[in-house]
Amino acid sequence: MQYHITHRSTVDKELSKAILLLSCTDRVGLVSRISHFIFERGGNILDLDEHVDTESGMFFIRVSWNMDGFSVSTADLEDAFRPLAREFQADWKIHVTPKKPRVAMFVSKYDHCLQDLLWRHRTGEFAMEIPLIISNHEELAPLAAQYSIPFHTYTITPENKLEQERKELSLLKEKHVDTIVLARYMQVLSQQFVDAYPNRIINIHHSFLPAFSGGSPYRQAFQRGVKIIGATSHYVTGELDDGPIIEQDIIRISHKDTLKDLVRKGRDLERLVLTRALASHIEHRVLVNGRKTIVFN
Repeated sequence: MQYHITHRSTVDKELSKAILLLSCTDRVGLVSRISHFIFERGGNILDLDEHVDTESGMFFIRVSWNMDGFSVSTADLEDAFRPLAREFQADWKIHVTPKKPRVAMFVSKYDHCLQDLLWRHRTGEFAMEIPLIISNHEELAPLAAQYSIPFHTYTITPENKLEQERKELSLLKEKHVDTIVLARYMQVLSQQFVDAYPNRIINIHHSFLPAFSGGSPYRQAFQRGVKIIGATSHYVTGELDDGPIIEQDIIRISHKDTLKDLVRKGRDLERLVLTRALASHIEHRVLVNGRKTIVFN
């Protein structure tokens, strides 16, 4: 079951609005009760999208409304909604815009994903702040300097990995970072790091998962003689390349393509897939359902 309402003509980029993301066990009247909560406090619904997973019996909703004239202040909004959420036994979060999420970029030596994200951010495509870039190498420091973004290097070895990660986490906390993007960061994060940012670390993997996980996926695909390659963006969990998938795309290849051709074509996909995944995340359009996601358009 799906239900979608959008009033596009009323939406303005700078409009102060609230966005509710909620999941709970499905029951009769959920959409009505949530809509009434907004209506009786003077809110105008701008967008409503809901989904019921019939297999698990779970209900998911994303609804946004205009906060101008809303009778509950931003500071009191969560307290006002909490009794209803408690009744539903729901997992939920309310985000208020135009507050921008603070996103840290993690990179190694490949620059194509980072370059694309920084360019899109400069053009205003992403409503977010990038307070810092973290790397385990120095190579991309000049690129960060071009965009006037602080660049921090933490050399990682098997011996110092956990200590370096503790330093990184301390810096992220100091800079009030909400989300981390692994823009081809060629390190496996420890469980302690992942646990600090559950469902807030976004990775780009250069294959169409679950095929060719782990290292050298383009070489694996080339050796297997596949006719389609892809890219996958997913949330990071303790299992390598096994987190809930946010976005994927593919491109056809042929027997004439060399390994270099696969890498070149794949990098175009990586940029686009990571861009779309990050956009969905910072626009609060993603709900995690176990190993899967619901991504509202």
